[in-house]
Amino acid sequence: MSAPTFIPFTRPNFNQETIDAVAEVLRSGWVTSGPKLAEFESTLSEYFGGRPVRCFANGTATMKIALQVAGIGPGDEVITTPISWVATSNVILGVGAKPVFVDIDPITRNIDLNKVANAITPKTRAIMPVYLAGLPVDMDRLYAIANQYKLRVIEDAAQAFGSQWQGKRIGSIGDLVSFSFQANKNLSTVEGGCLVLNNEAEAKLAEKLRLQGLARQGMDGMDVDVLGGKDNLADVNAVIGLEQLKQLPSYQTRRAALARQYFDLIRTELKSAGLEDLNLELPVENFTDTNWHMFQVVLPLDQITIDRAQVMMELKDLGIGTGVHYPAITGFTLYKDQGYKTSDTPIAERIGRSILTLPLFPAMTDEDIGRIAKGLVGILKKYRKN
Repeated sequence: MSAPTFIPFTRPNFNQETIDAVAEVLRSGWVTSGPKLAEFESTLSEYFGGRPVRCFANGTATMKIALQVAGIGPGDEVITTPISWVATSNVILGVGAKPVFVDIDPITRNIDLNKVANAITPKTRAIMPVYLAGLPVDMDRLYAIANQYKLRVIEDAAQAFGSQWQGKRIGSIGDLVSFSFQANKNLSTVEGGCLVLNNEAEAKLAEKLRLQGLARQGMDGMDVDVLGGKDNLADVNAVIGLEQLKQLPSYQTRRAALARQYFDLIRTELKSAGLEDLNLELPVENFTDTNWHMFQVVLPLDQITIDRAQVMMELKDLGIGTGVHYPAITGFTLYKDQGYKTSDTPIAERIGRSILTLPLFPAMTDEDIGRIAKGLVGILKKYRKN
């Protein structure tokens, strides 16, 4: 009997039209930043209601340049969450500022806005929330806090392309909004990202910062008046983004349908296995605002005899891939060496130790979800403490 097909935790989807569009760019001879980048930025601007948009080589660059556009630097503090990809706080350190970590809400797993005010000091210049798995924070609360304390907001919406708040797309409202187009995102350019800005002055500054601080004048004039880097997006990537944008509505519909099946089938399996009292924490059942970038559960480690790594290995043996998004940033050596402690954000520490990302991508079948739900619950039953 052959082994079941392996289900990775995610897989990008590029149709023939995308492959043909990339081939056309390659044949054109203009493969770096050029007309397709300009078209992609213009299309994204329309998508976000006419706001200025600039694209970058990756989602880390978008956050770094957002901080620079906001004037964040040495001596400043930026409030953020410890549950994110470490790039979120690394870019704060990178501009010479200090990340200030606020604990998370155990239900949404996003930064707990009720705890933000107590973390604000005279050095606080900005708040950088993260929309984990595509679920936004309460935007009204977020901006009420920012306005009260006169803070900039840099939204790490890396996972939230296509998400919304009260019917408005994330990115069409707010301050500086950063998205990632990395390979596992809902809209992928393989590598890349974009930054939604407030006005053309910010957009011009972002343009200079992404390419060595360079400003051109006329046919041969150029000047450099700020220190920039090399963070531009190539036309090869941009054309992939243009094609992916056409497919985004169908991707979103399929992701939501798969998420609904996860809720139904995991609950059914738990009931069938007599594990209704098991504290397996499912995500917020939100089918209005989130883009269902990921489906994450928090394992009941205190109720089973194995740890997360062993659960992941058991699932792998069943042909099911998983991921960890994310351990608490404050537990990394770089941050511990600077005095950060996971004990200062105990909810984030617990979630970071227990969270597990299950497969979710549009090409999955309904049968895949059933297989994953059955496999996960079967492992929990096998190792349930007496």
